[in-house]
Amino acid sequence: MSHRVRLAAATAAAALCLTALVGAGPAGAHPPRPADPELWVDPHSSTRGHIAELGLTGDALADAELLAEIPTATWFTAGSPRSVKQDVKKVVVHAHAARQVPVLVAYNLPFRDCAQYSAGGATSVAEYEAWIDGFARGIGNKQAVVVLEPDGLGIIPWYTTFEGTQEWCQPAEADPATAAAERFAMLNYAVDALGELPGTRVYLDAGHSGWLNVGDNTDRLLQAGVERADGFYLNASNYQYTTNLEAYGRWISSCLTMVTELGAAPGDCGNQYWNGGPATDWAGAELTPFTEWSSGPLDEVPLEQNTIGIDSRYAAALGDTEPSTHFVIDTSRNGQGPWDPATSSNTYADPEDWCNPPGRGLGERPTLDVADPLIDAYLWIKVPGESDGQCYRGTGGPLDPERGMVDPPAGAWFVEQADELIALADPALTAP
Repeated sequence: MSHRVRLAAATAAAALCLTALVGAGPAGAHPPRPADPELWVDPHSSTRGHIAELGLTGDALADAELLAEIPTATWFTAGSPRSVKQDVKKVVVHAHAARQVPVLVAYNLPFRDCAQYSAGGATSVAEYEAWIDGFARGIGNKQAVVVLEPDGLGIIPWYTTFEGTQEWCQPAEADPATAAAERFAMLNYAVDALGELPGTRVYLDAGHSGWLNVGDNTDRLLQAGVERADGFYLNASNYQYTTNLEAYGRWISSCLTMVTELGAAPGDCGNQYWNGGPATDWAGAELTPFTEWSSGPLDEVPLEQNTIGIDSRYAAALGDTEPSTHFVIDTSRNGQGPWDPATSSNTYADPEDWCNPPGRGLGERPTLDVADPLIDAYLWIKVPGESDGQCYRGTGGPLDPERGMVDPPAGAWFVEQADELIALADPALTAP
């Protein structure tokens, strides 16, 4: 994709340009990228709302104002079909008028987050499908990128993996016999409803590189309809290194190709928990998430950081067949990578390393201009500065023992964390 050249054409030409980026179509059948699509900066974002609601002043205000100037996703988490249609329409109409592409997060599945910090969502399949219909009508023929249901595939109620493991999310209110199948049915419905729109790209949840193995993620994505979506997204609301996510995303894309085109099984796919392959003479180890991975000679890159074995394994399996499923990455808070609880002076029964971890920083700025042909964008899906929840780390609370304070509830503004994210940003953050 060429470097940015400021759009100065008429509205119709701009619309055609953006449609080329976000037009519907199956994974692997994307049209060429246009010269200058831009992500939308919402002048009425939740960050702006926090500024007004809390009456922020001084450094806290400066931090929030700085973050509010960077394109960040708009989340839709509740409401009736009519209200979500109206709310979505407001966003896409204003973004269209600015000749920019909005990023919309649909987050309303029943039993979302397994009734934890971000509990809520629709109460039935029918209610959810009606809500998605309203969401889709709100977009209409305008352009949008839709991030469909964070954790929707990472946390599935009453789910048994393809490897036969019964997962931990077992809400009493959900029917063990139907809950998992209903989750996949709802996601397939959403993929189809949104995929019919002429200017919308829709991406499915694939967790992150420190969570599910490649084969497990591939199996879930296929059941959710990824072949009819525009791809998948990684790292929503998490902190993994971008370099590691890029490798992980390429492996998922490769595994999808192996399964759908070459007749392999998900269990045949190399993954981050054992990295052996032809290039390592099948010596392998678990990749550590606490350093950036790279591919190189073993005498230069330690085995636990080295992707050369997995990369060679996929190269041998794919031959001349190229992976084609695209993906996007949430880079909002991964500038310092994940927090290693082992570095803490405290020992926790459950460190909740995903929940407001200390010492993290903003990552790469949001952009639709990414060199890797499989990566459609770096996005800020999670709103930096908003709390992950009230983290007790296995204690009784009410303090977050790692921070020595009461963390704000999930989605509330976290002044101290916003300051931290900016101070430790990599690359460093300067005013737009």
